[in-house]
Amino acid sequence: MNNTPFFWRKKNIFFSFALIPVTLIYLLVIKLKKILTSPVNFENIKIVCIGNIYLGGTGKTPLVAYIAQELSKLGYKPGLVSRGYGGKFRETLQVTDETPVKKTGDEAQILAKLNLPFYIDKNRVRAVKTLVDNHDCDVIISDDGLQHYSMGRDIEIVLIDGKRRFGNNLTFPAGPLRESTTRLKDVDFIVNNSGPTQDDEYLMNISPSKFVHLKTGKSYPIKDWPMHKQVHAVAGLGNPGRFFDLLARLGFDISRNSFPDHHNFDEEDLTFLDHLPIIMTEKDASKCRTFDNNKIWYLTIEADVSDKFIKELDSKLKSLK
Repeated sequence: MNNTPFFWRKKNIFFSFALIPVTLIYLLVIKLKKILTSPVNFENIKIVCIGNIYLGGTGKTPLVAYIAQELSKLGYKPGLVSRGYGGKFRETLQVTDETPVKKTGDEAQILAKLNLPFYIDKNRVRAVKTLVDNHDCDVIISDDGLQHYSMGRDIEIVLIDGKRRFGNNLTFPAGPLRESTTRLKDVDFIVNNSGPTQDDEYLMNISPSKFVHLKTGKSYPIKDWPMHKQVHAVAGLGNPGRFFDLLARLGFDISRNSFPDHHNFDEEDLTFLDHLPIIMTEKDASKCRTFDNNKIWYLTIEADVSDKFIKELDSKLKSLK
């Protein structure tokens, strides 16, 4: 199931083209915003911005975690900043693995487990300044923020969904794009989630890691799932079909239950008449920790990109020093 309008997937003469006049106004606003915004740059620290040009999720959070971990292995001291979508906080908030999901939003809960300096703020510049003032970091990774033009950046990485790519290739509202595909000519790296890749894109594979029981925290490797495989699959994602298809490939007989992206679950959402296990994404499960429901499990995933990508990112960072 895809939660985007059908005409975003393929050009439709009655819908896509009828909205092009509004799209042209939208593009003009973006262009004026770029012209009128003076980016704030930072000395003695490099900013790596990971974003997308497609509205909705493309898998940025696993990529951010992967890059942060790989750069740490190479001796860098990374810090993280993010918008904190869905969180309820004022100005800048430092995120740790103990910060409540109501304050941080769901995606930040996953990155908090990296135990790196991490701040969220709708004003990304302020988040970077706070992080730099309080921690010894030499590279800041911005989760999203490609269109946050006031934040200067040294390296831009765009993540695309290999299956959806750019939909009908039109910009909002006629299509699903935040910016025109010409924007890709300006970025340093294009990473493709799941492929197939084209031109100079780097393939990112998403691999399931383990199943974790939400109440007890007990985990099992993928091959050792301890229950029968008829389950309720629940996802509040921009593209829930990707999660459902993954479970199906793992051999599960699933009942598909999709909700809007960043959905704030309540206990009634997960009340089913049967006693089947419920499997969610780690992001969604972070909002269900207080539920009195012993049937909830979540699937952790890990991203992996070619060694060539990390080597070239490392080389690019060193060339900027």
